[in-house]
Amino acid sequence: MRTALTELVGCRHPIVQTGMGYVAGARLAAATSRAGGLGVIAAATMSVEQMTTAIREVGERTDAPFGVNIRSDADDAAERVEVMIREGVRVASFALAPRQELIKRLKDAGIVTIPSVGARRHAEKVAAWGADAVIVQGGEGGGHTGPVATTLLLPQVVDAVDIPVIAAGGFFDGRGLVAALAYGAAGIAMGTRFLLTSDSPVPDEVKKAYLGASETVVTTHVDGVPHRVLRTPFVDSLQRTRLLRAVRNGLRFRAVSGLSIAALVREGRRMKHGRELTWAQVLQAGNTPMLLRAAMVDGRADLGVMASGQVVGVIDDLPSCAELIERVMAEAERTLGRLPR
Repeated sequence: MRTALTELVGCRHPIVQTGMGYVAGARLAAATSRAGGLGVIAAATMSVEQMTTAIREVGERTDAPFGVNIRSDADDAAERVEVMIREGVRVASFALAPRQELIKRLKDAGIVTIPSVGARRHAEKVAAWGADAVIVQGGEGGGHTGPVATTLLLPQVVDAVDIPVIAAGGFFDGRGLVAALAYGAAGIAMGTRFLLTSDSPVPDEVKKAYLGASETVVTTHVDGVPHRVLRTPFVDSLQRTRLLRAVRNGLRFRAVSGLSIAALVREGRRMKHGRELTWAQVLQAGNTPMLLRAAMVDGRADLGVMASGQVVGVIDDLPSCAELIERVMAEAERTLGRLPR
């Protein structure tokens, strides 16, 4: 199935695995790309050295194209871009709209730039700045999310920009892929569905928690902005989180990521300005990396936050990435064959 996405990045199937912090490392990204999708390394929760190692590991496992996701507002974003250029990464993706000069630097180096957005105006902005494609996530998606459903947001963006649009938020099977194509998208991006594969590095106990879950909740008590996660007693308790815990977690993340305190303060200032957060919310955002790490790395479903899309309620197995992509594409072909001419 050839689409504008497969032509742009060189993957065999119009399926993207999203950059999930502490989940989408070299193992998952390589397995996705080997299976014909576009695997993406989630480097925002890695140090520059860890990111470089992950890129090289994926390159050793497959010669298929893959991407790297970074934070565009990170203090070392320019350094990370230079690493991607030096290592020959095919795709750069961003959870926040990258600065115009970053897009230009990547394009000049021949790297495909694909930001993720949650609003039409953001898609229009990055398209005007030269982005090659855009991932549009509706409110059904996990992690940071907006209020507009994919079925409403996707056609708005498709009509507003002239670059390939990749649909995210609520996708898990071949029927969804066909629906996205019907809206005018060039492919789909999936997070929770790839998290729940045998190639995902998430601990088994945490995967069991996902498979047994039926409810997600959007809360601002993780980092001050809307965040869709599995609803657990721990998430409910975050409403009583003290700022002291957020500060402690921020310092723990500094030790893990290698960022200096000065760099954390600079990022906090950018967050406050870019999102119009209070300083209390900025401090609270220090919770996020360590609360995700507690679940996704340490296996503490009882003490961590588990970002999740609403599709978690209809997922009940753990296929390999190859099995998942093959299943999605086969179902898409069957669905297309059943449509009236």
